[in-house]
Amino acid sequence: MRIAAIVAATFGLMLAGLALAEPAAGADLTVGITPEIGSVTVETEEGPMEIRRNQEENHVLSGEFAKTSRACPPFCIRPMALGGGVTTIGELELIAMLQEPEMAVVDSRMPDLHIAGSIPGAVNLPYFEMGERLTELGCEPDFDGWDCAAAKKVALFCNGPWCGQSPAAIRVMLDAGYPGDRIYWYRGGMQAWHMLGLTVTGAGG
Repeated sequence: MRIAAIVAATFGLMLAGLALAEPAAGADLTVGITPEIGSVTVETEEGPMEIRRNQEENHVLSGEFAKTSRACPPFCIRPMALGGGVTTIGELELIAMLQEPEMAVVDSRMPDLHIAGSIPGAVNLPYFEMGERLTELGCEPDFDGWDCAAAKKVALFCNGPWCGQSPAAIRVMLDAGYPGDRIYWYRGGMQAWHMLGLTVTGAGG
């Protein structure tokens, strides 16, 4: 309960700071992110990029992310909580994390999917490479595997509540000794991000 309270308080402060930091951003937009936040600007590998919602109020999803059904297994609905101290988050918490330079947001999907369209500011660290690339998240190799005492706070996502790529990456991290209370899981993934009409990089934007 104490950890949950600390996490809630931390994200409450982050979201409050987000609202105060850019109170006028996108104020003229019909479809805002929240009543107080029209849009936010995040740093990406290509430079600053604005995240906003699609302004066409009659817009509907099409293509892969409009699909409701995929064969299970392997595309089964994931639980809300992964365990191991990992915190499940939503879009507002993820947007707040994108505003924090010391935090990492990781797209754990295949590289071609990341290139086709991702969340602005996310870096691609595919789930099948996680075990070899933990140094990018602040871990150091040691004789027993990994020392993750200085690991970053990181949020991971993949294609949606039915996608197993980010849960697989998180299992690798936990097995390597990554502190669970520094891992956040955006369960909704790209499907929920698209559903809310939020900005997407690449050809998916």
